[in-house]
Amino acid sequence: MKLNRKDILNALETISVSGEGKNMVESGAVQNIMTFGDEVVVDLLLTTPALHIKKRAEVDVMKAIHEHVHQKAKVKVNIKVQAPEKTEIKGKSIPGIKNIVAVASGKGGVGKSTVTANLAVSLAKMGFKVGLLDADIYGPSMPMMFDVQTEKPLSVNVDGKSKMKPIENHGVKMLSIGFFTQPNQAVIWRGPMAAKALNQMIFDAAWGELDFLLVDLPPGTGDIHLSIMQSLPLTGAVVVSTPQNVALADARKGVAMFQQETINVPVLGIIENMAYFTPEELPDNKYYIFGKEGAKLLAEDLQVPFLGQLPLVQSIREAGDIGHPAALQENTPLSKALELLTQNVVQETVNRNSSLPPTEAIKITTMAGCSAVKK
Repeated sequence: MKLNRKDILNALETISVSGEGKNMVESGAVQNIMTFGDEVVVDLLLTTPALHIKKRAEVDVMKAIHEHVHQKAKVKVNIKVQAPEKTEIKGKSIPGIKNIVAVASGKGGVGKSTVTANLAVSLAKMGFKVGLLDADIYGPSMPMMFDVQTEKPLSVNVDGKSKMKPIENHGVKMLSIGFFTQPNQAVIWRGPMAAKALNQMIFDAAWGELDFLLVDLPPGTGDIHLSIMQSLPLTGAVVVSTPQNVALADARKGVAMFQQETINVPVLGIIENMAYFTPEELPDNKYYIFGKEGAKLLAEDLQVPFLGQLPLVQSIREAGDIGHPAALQENTPLSKALELLTQNVVQETVNRNSSLPPTEAIKITTMAGCSAVKK
């Protein structure tokens, strides 16, 4: 008795690996067939190591050959398992949102939320559609900075589903846990509760069409950061620091978090806040209270873009306290500095989207005083 390889192939076309739609030959599971008189050796390549799948495949091969080729054939089945490479998908995209940029800081007190608020307003002034997610669950400050502390998001119907309508002011749509708590109420939640609240504000919201969604992260590198990066496909991250060594050490850790191999979120750059102080009566003087160009030097050391400096100016604090971000001012040294910084963030987003797989394929063109987003 001599077995024919073609007959064996035909027999194996009648069976499939459990869980796969195609037959064994068509799916590529059959790697090789060797015949020696009445003996046949079949090499299989499976994509699952499950023992019952392997055993089932071996039995099915033997049975098919015995039924369709020869009932007394001596069959040996060699099985090799090669699991397919898993593509890590960081988060679920939100329809209509083109760029999602996280704003982070290694430590608190460096003005991260103030920078985020002014960055959002500057983007809106440049013609972008902007959203802002206040992800600082334990210290939400955006409602105050946008003068909407008493507002409550309404429910709207979108495609038959009930969604939260973000609060809008100064051309920026925003959601914050501060809209759902009392001003004197502390948020005392464990990580899973905070993550669930964030996911609701992200995915149960009617954000609409946005060119940029800015995410104001809490200080540090913790659970909320991981939840955001797992929930959202971030386009990139911006790290805010002041020039002194204590802040720079933590900013370095913040950059390292995004650059970790398992996270791998592009760092669009570093912003130096409170870079220097200029008294109103001495407009040409600069006093480097916290050190000079520390964040700029850190950006060079880490080989990430330096996005710009913001001075230590009383009006920034006052504007935030009354809910009227300083970026709303026109033709002041501060508003010009914010505009330049914002243009640098947009340009680095352009660079990121042209060199890396983007969250959504877009093209951004920038000009001196205005910008446009195109699909």
